[in-house]
Amino acid sequence: MWNIDIETLAAAPSDAVIIDVRESMEFARGHVPGAVPLPMSQLAARLGELDRSRRTFVICATGNRSGAMTDLLRARGFDAWNVAGGTAAWVRSGRPLDAGMPSRAA
Repeated sequence: MWNIDIETLAAAPSDAVIIDVRESMEFARGHVPGAVPLPMSQLAARLGELDRSRRTFVICATGNRSGAMTDLLRARGFDAWNVAGGTAAWVRSGRPLDAGMPSRAA
C-alpha cells in the first residue's frame, strides 16, 4: 500500500532519507547511492535516531523486508515509503550502486 517505484526514488527530494534495511554485508556489496544502513534487526531499537519530519524511503533487496519495516515506521508516525522491487529493481533500471559502508549512520 505504501509503495513507490524506482523512478520516484530516483527523483526523491534531497532532504529525504533512504534507509537500507538489509544486513551490513549485503549493504556493503552494493546499495543505492545515499542510502544509510539500518538493518531490519536493529530498526525498532534505533527509531530515536531517525527524524520523523523527513520523508523516509525504505529499501532492501526486493521490497519484502522493507515493506514490513515501512509498516513499522508508519505505525510510529513516520512518513515512510517502501521501494517496490528494492535494490534489484534499481540495478535492473540501469542505475549504479555504491559499495562499502558510509562514514555516517542513519
